[in-house]
Amino acid sequence: MHQNVTGMSQNGAVPNNFAAFRTVLTRDADELARNLTDWEQSYDQISSGSFHGVLDELRLPRMQVFRESISQSVRQSCRVWPGAVWFGFPDQPDSSRINGRQVEPEFVMVQPGDKEFELLTPSSHVIYGIVVCSKLLVQAAVASGCMVDWRRLHTAEVLRVDPAERRQCVQTLAALLAQQQDAIAAGYSARQLLHCQNMVVEALVGMLDHSGVEPAAAGSFQRRQRIVARVREYILAHRDQPITVPELCEQAHVSRRTLQYCFEDVLGMSPTLYLRRVRLNGVRRQLMGTGAPQLAIGAVAADWGFSNFSQFSSDYRKLFGESASASLRTQALRLQN
Repeated sequence: MHQNVTGMSQNGAVPNNFAAFRTVLTRDADELARNLTDWEQSYDQISSGSFHGVLDELRLPRMQVFRESISQSVRQSCRVWPGAVWFGFPDQPDSSRINGRQVEPEFVMVQPGDKEFELLTPSSHVIYGIVVCSKLLVQAAVASGCMVDWRRLHTAEVLRVDPAERRQCVQTLAALLAQQQDAIAAGYSARQLLHCQNMVVEALVGMLDHSGVEPAAAGSFQRRQRIVARVREYILAHRDQPITVPELCEQAHVSRRTLQYCFEDVLGMSPTLYLRRVRLNGVRRQLMGTGAPQLAIGAVAADWGFSNFSQFSSDYRKLFGESASASLRTQALRLQN
């Protein structure tokens, strides 16, 4: 991992009189997840191949702006800091999902702070994000005469917005992030900070003024979401045990065909593939942890339900583009430096 950090205080907080900008480069999906400041996240790599991730993050006193670029498809479990609202602008909307729901080109994803949600993003993916203090957003909307149904906004997953306003918002974020490295290094005045923050808020409020909250997913889709969630909980609770699809069907009280359909509709993959991906990512997460040098790969693999070490080794290499032993060596060297 490489980090370039400018203006960040020791505890990660951003004082009111300056901004913080950093770029993070990493070859591990979950490490990228841990580097988005004040988010609770974990990432599981879904598509096969070496992972490359880049995070550009700008912290302002009451706002966070970022651009995340990832090379592989990833399932993300996310939670934004309390008292805020997150807006997500994926560059491939029709290939992205929030809580299993397909995102359309004119959609912007939205979630309130302190609420867990799930994203599924495609390979070669870029997403811009804004996390803004709820009070700041409300104040700006009132000042501009923007009428927003805040109750519906805080329960929404996606907003349908004017395409031109969406483009304007993304362009504002891109321009702001592009100029930060040199600008912050040279020093920002309180007026300049306020101008940056206002620029983003104005673009966001302009977009919200021409948006509509999409209706909640249909009851049938919500049922499929619940079935997938129940199966996921069972998989994690029995991670060291050999689990079969009939066993998952029994736990979810559905037929094999229904289970297959639920997973394909909500996650875009079969339950068998999902089970394998969850377990392989679980092994990698442990190998890339702080206690990595003391771990035995075979024991970790067994803890995640892999009884055939040869098959595990092959599957691990195919998914992550390197052997499990190479991952362990890389992490051991990183911890030494």
